[in-house]
Amino acid sequence: MSNDPTQDPTQDATQDANDTTAIAEPQDELEALRAEVEQLKAQSLIERADLENQRKRLARDIEMARKFANERLLSDLLPVFDSLDAGLAAAGAEAGALRQGLELTYKQLLKVASDNGMEVLDPTGQPFDPEHHQAISQGEAEGVAPGHVINVFQKGYRLNGRLLRPALVIVARHD
Repeated sequence: MSNDPTQDPTQDATQDANDTTAIAEPQDELEALRAEVEQLKAQSLIERADLENQRKRLARDIEMARKFANERLLSDLLPVFDSLDAGLAAAGAEAGALRQGLELTYKQLLKVASDNGMEVLDPTGQPFDPEHHQAISQGEAEGVAPGHVINVFQKGYRLNGRLLRPALVIVARHD
């Protein structure tokens, strides 16, 4: 060691510590920046996923709106179907011009409704299904199994799988 009065041994130690700190600070700053970049990447992926989910949800909502856009119109036409059914029942089996006209009108109306996704539920003889039928009574009938529909008072209708109106039925009584 030299006996230089101008050089302080504590100053050398401080200088070494400053050099180490100077090297450590860029390392810490680099690690902080890397962590921030990773966080931004993760946030970007989350936002992309949210955007994709939103697109899928919007496409699904548009498809549902398209599928059931005519639900109100077809629901409003159900009394017309009922009137035509009643008219045909009242006309009986007689083959007259009025009956033929009613049948033709009914078939055309059913075709238009069918082309728009509506289907008729006429469950005579089928097992009672509480999801599609509404029982208004029970009765006895020869040759009909218990729990099956004996008679249909009012047909039911479904639009693209969604029930518009349940069929009003009489169900065979269980013993």
